[in-house]
Amino acid sequence: MARALTRREVMGRVAGAAIAAAGLSGGAARAAAATPPAERARFMARAMEMQRLAVARGDQPFGAVVVRDGQIVGEGASAVLTTPDPTAHGEVQAIRDAARRLGTPRLTACELYTTFRPCPMCEAAAYWAGIERVFHGEAITDAGAPRAGRC
Repeated sequence: MARALTRREVMGRVAGAAIAAAGLSGGAARAAAATPPAERARFMARAMEMQRLAVARGDQPFGAVVVRDGQIVGEGASAVLTTPDPTAHGEVQAIRDAARRLGTPRLTACELYTTFRPCPMCEAAAYWAGIERVFHGEAITDAGAPRAGRC
């Protein structure tokens, strides 16, 4: 008797099928996510603008943007205190915005730029969305691919 697939295996197969249907190989999708270092400062500057917007609204100082193919496709400012929604971190807001704009929950070939190292919830959201790389802080530290603990 064959064993049942885990949720992660099912999502991986769904994502792989979507990439294949789009005519990309997994490697091509990963290569498309690599933003040249000279361009990263522009995206982090926009994340910092989102941070300032959050503070101006009376919220926590966190902001983020999602980038695909050199374009910002999602923006988020922390709204934890002003909504109130404990999940409205800047990173989650940016991921939600990108998914809405792109019309898909799979943010393959995207990068997340955030003003601070993502918390476990935000890193898990980036992981499940399929974000390729996370960059954080003023130094634009490359944190690599997002990781998630066992679900």
